[in-house]
Amino acid sequence: MITFQKYVRPQSLEEAWELNQKKRNRVVAGMMWLKMGTHSFNTAIDLCDLGLDAIEETEDEFRIGAMATLRQMEKHPGLDVYSCGAVKDALRDIVGVQFRNGATLGGSLWRRMGFSDVVAIFLAMDSSVELFKGGVVPLEEFVRMPYDNDILVRLIVKKRPGAFAYQAVRKQRTDLPTLNCAAAKVGEEYRVVVGSRPARAMLLRDERGILSGGITEESAAAFAEYAAAAVPVSGNMWGSAEYRRALVPVLVRRTLLALGEVR
Repeated sequence: MITFQKYVRPQSLEEAWELNQKKRNRVVAGMMWLKMGTHSFNTAIDLCDLGLDAIEETEDEFRIGAMATLRQMEKHPGLDVYSCGAVKDALRDIVGVQFRNGATLGGSLWRRMGFSDVVAIFLAMDSSVELFKGGVVPLEEFVRMPYDNDILVRLIVKKRPGAFAYQAVRKQRTDLPTLNCAAAKVGEEYRVVVGSRPARAMLLRDERGILSGGITEESAAAFAEYAAAAVPVSGNMWGSAEYRRALVPVLVRRTLLALGEVR
């Protein structure tokens, strides 16, 4: 059970940031994961009055507010078209529709949880996060950063020409992934993200030019073997280290082949 002594809805990002500097205060976001803990905090900081629940689309980018829900992203036609359906593929098995109607982008991104389907799919894109004090930070850098007391404002996704694919292995639908994978061709660059290792998602680039001639059965298999050697894994209740080690090349290969079909 989780308890708070006070509940506050700040009227500015500055007010929210100041409240969040106190050790026993917490930004609550959608409260889907936080409420599962057993803690007692001082103040619950709810950002719902700050207008951060919108998805703005321009010719050049998407600007997704931290309080936008996973369901909003799943149903957004612009994100669906740009991502070749990969955003919907990444989100549709996260627990259930009722959960996704409450879970927020900020709650999913801020913790940088290793099993996060949200982190994995957007890490494959040209994405950055906007922090209130820290400014705009590439998502790849943000994923590696330690936790601090800044406020996540929004996710920015550049509309660079590209194609995307997403796959995950789960014990059953709606469960947390045992391993997940996103593959992308952004401009001329191939990217593969492996998450639920179970550590934080890891981005691989085709620095060896394995896919430079395009995605074929042979090149996908070769990159999968490269990924198997490059991606560290360990075990938890969703899968042993040995199982994940065997899954990495299989899932990477399948996701790359799916990307090849998109292109």
